[in-house]
Amino acid sequence: MPEPGVDSQVGVIRAFNRFYTRHIGVIDGTASSPFSLAEARVLYELAHHERLTATDIRKELGLDAGYVSRILREFERRKLLTRARSKTDEREKFLSLTAKGRRAFAPLDERSNRNVVAMLKELSPGARKELVDSAQTIRRLLCDEPDANTPYLLRQHQPGDLGWIVYRQAILYAEEYGWDGTYEALAAEIVAQFIKTYDPKRECCWIAEKDGARVGAVFVAKASDEVAKLRLLHVEPEARGLGIGKRLVEECIRFARHAGYQKITLWTQSILHAARRIYEQAGFRVVHREQHHSFGKDLTAETWELDLQTVT
Repeated sequence: MPEPGVDSQVGVIRAFNRFYTRHIGVIDGTASSPFSLAEARVLYELAHHERLTATDIRKELGLDAGYVSRILREFERRKLLTRARSKTDEREKFLSLTAKGRRAFAPLDERSNRNVVAMLKELSPGARKELVDSAQTIRRLLCDEPDANTPYLLRQHQPGDLGWIVYRQAILYAEEYGWDGTYEALAAEIVAQFIKTYDPKRECCWIAEKDGARVGAVFVAKASDEVAKLRLLHVEPEARGLGIGKRLVEECIRFARHAGYQKITLWTQSILHAARRIYEQAGFRVVHREQHHSFGKDLTAETWELDLQTVT
């Protein structure tokens, strides 16, 4: 049986697929092209990558091996493609476009670029950025697993980041732990206080980015002249396992020491196991536990501390 709401979600995705393919001229382009959509995609891969094999193309495009072989044979018959045997493995053949093949691909590539440029020109700079960010988000969400080889970067907060933090905190804790809207209110209060009293010499917010998308965040806020507080650590589900949470906490510790704090503290819940492991590995220790009912759940709150005088 399908999950509740899945049918309506399927309808939304399929409607988007129809809209987008129409908007970028896929159907019209295919009808007026001497190449099918699959053939055009194979040409694209050959034009933009060197030393490809038939297996590489099949894996990249998710096509049947026999179908790819037929396309490549037809390209070879039309003198659009050449094959060169590998010097290290005679069973492996590298594919490349001939000059004729590149001439055949050029108008397809130009038309695709022209269509996208025309679409972007209709949008304001802000809407254009939102569209590009959304496209990156779709790619990230539909990827089978995070690519550990893709670098991420940390940067300080910019306009719009703090609202995003509240939004993502509220959604993630609702989805993963069933917390109610009172947690969103707490996150909003923490962020609002940070903005109102922000002291860049003694406070900082880091945003983690991967492939141009925000995937995590954390705060260091002033609790007193001697004590800093680590707040609102989170990493997006698709970016977990890459060491981003650990790196964010390390940056907080480094910043707090340089800012002259003697201690850094944080407040968390016992059920947040992944975060607790990061804190423990960084040298934090639990100094207080308390049962409470918050965010619609019975929870055990924990206060953790790290003596910065002992951190090297």
